[in-house]
Amino acid sequence: MTRLRSVPRDLYAAAAAVLLVAAAILVGRHVYTYDDLIVGWPPLLGRWDPHLGPGTPAAVLVAAATAAYGPAVAARLPWRALLPAAWGAAMAWTWSLALIDGWERGVARRLTTGQEYLTVIDRWRDVPATLRDFNGHILLHSPDNWPAHVAGHPPGATLTYVLLDRIGLGGGGWAGVWTITVGATGCVAVLVAVRALCGERLARRAAPFLALAPAAVWMGTSADGYFAAVAAWAVALLALTVTGRSLWWTAGAGLLFGLTCYLSYGLTLFAVIGAAVLLLGRRGVRERPVMFVPLLAGTAVVPVAFTVIGFDWWEAYHLLVERYYEGAAGVRPYAYWVWANLACTVLITGLATVAGLRRAGVVLIRRRGDGGARTEDLRLAFLVAAALLALLVADLSGMSKAETERIWLPFALWLLPACAFLPRPRPRAWLTAQAVLALLLNHLLATGW
Repeated sequence: MTRLRSVPRDLYAAAAAVLLVAAAILVGRHVYTYDDLIVGWPPLLGRWDPHLGPGTPAAVLVAAATAAYGPAVAARLPWRALLPAAWGAAMAWTWSLALIDGWERGVARRLTTGQEYLTVIDRWRDVPATLRDFNGHILLHSPDNWPAHVAGHPPGATLTYVLLDRIGLGGGGWAGVWTITVGATGCVAVLVAVRALCGERLARRAAPFLALAPAAVWMGTSADGYFAAVAAWAVALLALTVTGRSLWWTAGAGLLFGLTCYLSYGLTLFAVIGAAVLLLGRRGVRERPVMFVPLLAGTAVVPVAFTVIGFDWWEAYHLLVERYYEGAAGVRPYAYWVWANLACTVLITGLATVAGLRRAGVVLIRRRGDGGARTEDLRLAFLVAAALLALLVADLSGMSKAETERIWLPFALWLLPACAFLPRPRPRAWLTAQAVLALLLNHLLATGW
C-alpha cells in the first residue's frame, strides 16, 4: 500500500520536472534573445529540425523491445551474461539514435566541425612539442588559438583522437565509432559499481534504465560520452577494490581517475563520487589501508607524464577560465543557466530518474530499516546523492553555462541508478517514457554544436 500511495508523488515529481523544462524553454525563448544565451533552442544547444532518418525504425524497435522485455531479462539473465547484454543494448540504442541523422551527419561529421578535436590533428605532428606549447594557444587573442572544445579541455582529450589517427583509425567515422563503443561501456561500469556496493538486486533493476537512457542522444555524438565511460570505470574499479577485490583494481582506478582529469577539467569533481565509494566501503578500507598506495600511485601516472613532457595543468585551467569569460560565458546570464542547466539534466536523465531521485531522497531522510535490502537501498541512495552533489557543485561554479546536456553526461550516468527505486509493477511505463523523450528529442531537434 505504501508503494501504491507513493506513485502519485512520483508523478508530482515528474510534473514538476516538466514544468522546469517548460519554464526554461519559455524564458529562454521569450525573455532572452539568441545573443544573450547563444543557443538555438534553449535550454539545449541545437535547433528545431523535425526529421526522420535511417536509424528511426531501429531506434523504435530497440526502445520497444527494451521497455517490454528489459526488466524481465535483467532479472533472469546470469550476471555475467547481463553485463554484455546491457552493453549491447546501450550500443544498439546509441547507434540507432545517432543514425536517425544518417551516417555522415549523425556520426562521421560530429567530431570534425569547426570547434571539434579532429580539426587540429595536423598540428600534432610532434606530440611532446605540441604539449609544451599547448597553453600558448588557449586564449582567444593568442596566435593560432585552439578551437573551443580543444581549448576547453586538457590535451588528453585531443590526444586520444591523435593516437587513433596514428594507428590508422583517422577521420570522423572512426572517431565516432570509438566514442560510441567506449561510451556505451559506461553503462556496464555503473552496473558493476552498483552491484559491488549496493547488491545485485538493485543493479539488475537499474540495468534497463541505464541501457535506454535519454542521454544516449548525446553519448553517441560527443566526446563527453567517452569521458563519461572513463570516469565511470574509475569509480567501478574503486568499488571492486573496497569490496574485497585485488589491489590491482585500485591502481587501475587511480590510473583512470588521473586520465579523467586530463580529459576534462570539470571531472575532477568525480573525487566526490570516489569519496562516497570509499565511505561506503570503509570496512574494506580499514581492513586494507594499503590500498591507498596503488590508488595514489595510479592517480599520479598521467599527471606526472604530462607534467614531465611540459604541460602545466593548473596554468591551462586558469587560462581556460580567462578564455571562457572572454567568449560565451561573459555573455550567457548566470541567473538563467544556474537553473536552466537543471532542465537540461532532466532531458538527459528523463522523468523516471526524477521520480527515482525523489524516492532516493525519501530513503535518505527516513534512514530506517534493519534488513539487508533496506541497507542496500540506503547505500544506493547515498551513492546517487554524491553524484547529484557533484553535479550541483558544477552548476553553482558557473563554469557550465549551457551545453550541459553533453558536459554533464558523466554525472548523469550516476543519477540513472535511482530508477532502481521505482515500484516493480510499473518499470515498463517509466522505460517507455524514457524512450519517448529520447526519440522526440532526436527527431525534433538537430542537436549538434
